[in-house]
Amino acid sequence: MAHEINPEQDNPYIDIGRLIHEESYLREDKGFETTGMKIDIIKQGDEGLIICEVKKSDKYLKSATMQLSFYLCQLKQKGVKATGELLIPKSKKKTTVELTSVIEIELTKTIAEINNLVETSKPPGVKKIHFCGKCGYKDFCYA
Repeated sequence: MAHEINPEQDNPYIDIGRLIHEESYLREDKGFETTGMKIDIIKQGDEGLIICEVKKSDKYLKSATMQLSFYLCQLKQKGVKATGELLIPKSKKKTTVELTSVIEIELTKTIAEINNLVETSKPPGVKKIHFCGKCGYKDFCYA
């Protein structure tokens, strides 16, 4: 994405995610998109603003939590205090995500690693991991 290379939009897993997003939580206010963020749902809770991320399953809970934490951190930097919720409509699960100092440190470290990767002159070699099978970028790696 940093080099404006987008995932394959015909990837069936991206289509499934898009459909789940469109067909779930119809009564909720849909979110918005801004630089580096595509927030699925925004709602007002008893304690303030809640930013929601809709996922197909809780299989990759750690990466989904980090994604939502990144959004919360970006909003915090803009002066917006919010909490997060990961929503998995198929299993009717809801996981609360709070931006803690531990998560902020992990985000800072991860962002630095990503920035170092983006600044390299060529991408690293292919290293197959468990995300590869359903990734929208798979064709770029194995072409």
